[in-house]
Amino acid sequence: MYGQSIGIQTENVKGLILLLKQGLPVSSFSRLSTILGVPEKSLATTVNIPQRTLTRRKKEGRLKTDESERVLRLACLYERAIEVYGDEDLARQWFHLPVKGLGGKTPLEFADTEPGAREVEDMLGRIEDGVVY
Repeated sequence: MYGQSIGIQTENVKGLILLLKQGLPVSSFSRLSTILGVPEKSLATTVNIPQRTLTRRKKEGRLKTDESERVLRLACLYERAIEVYGDEDLARQWFHLPVKGLGGKTPLEFADTEPGAREVEDMLGRIEDGVVY
């Protein structure tokens, strides 16, 4: 449903909310880093987790709720890109390419805020509909 790419296995939104409130395991963050081909330090910046905080979370084993939501947001965008492009490698590459419709930023850079992530999601919908950027 949501976040399968980072190991989330829940049947419904209630389960997802509970999981987010408990905090995603740090392994979800590490898995997303690997999937997107982004160093953990860069991903931490994108999802707004200071490096020292990330080090602390690794020791604790879990992210906080807000950090979990931001990791999930990016994972869901990646999963949506796979739907649109039909291929994991193409989706990954798209996240790293500057896009004119995003002011020359990459989708990964643009998705560092909720409004930016929404715009990236909208752009994927437009691409799916045949609009080229």
